[in-house]
Amino acid sequence: MPGENAPAIRPFRPDDAEALGALTLAAIRVTGARAYDGDQVEAWAARHPDPRRFRESAAKGDTILVCTDEADMPTAYVLMERHGHVDMLYCHPDHGGKGLAAALLARIEADARRRGIARLFAEASEIARPVFARAGFKQIHRRDFALEHAGAAVPIHNYAMAKTIGEKRED
Repeated sequence: MPGENAPAIRPFRPDDAEALGALTLAAIRVTGARAYDGDQVEAWAARHPDPRRFRESAAKGDTILVCTDEADMPTAYVLMERHGHVDMLYCHPDHGGKGLAAALLARIEADARRRGIARLFAEASEIARPVFARAGFKQIHRRDFALEHAGAAVPIHNYAMAKTIGEKRED
């Protein structure tokens, strides 16, 4: 049983897909609203469609690690594509501030090292930027762009961030 400081982290299972989809939308709509306005939040949320995305990512070899509660329900997750792109890092708003994202980033970095990936990179939201920074990611630049939503171009931003981890392989 993991201690209070060591969250339970396990690999994604296909039956997690619906829970991860709901978790993502809750994180965007609740936590994201701390840094983005209502139009930005809804445009962002609209980009995360159905749970098939998680099953498809896992099937093509992407790594998805899931933090779970005592009932084995997902509370946070990270999705890293095979080439080192940390595409998603979300924590359910009811579980924020507990170090889950930091623990997931540490585990994904260890996985990347084992696989010989030399560099991790991400597009971090305003909310996620400090989490990535504490994990050693460096901000490359702010990305200002627009998301098409409800017939309008909604301006939004995030941050290109990266971390060089070397090519050391663990046995």
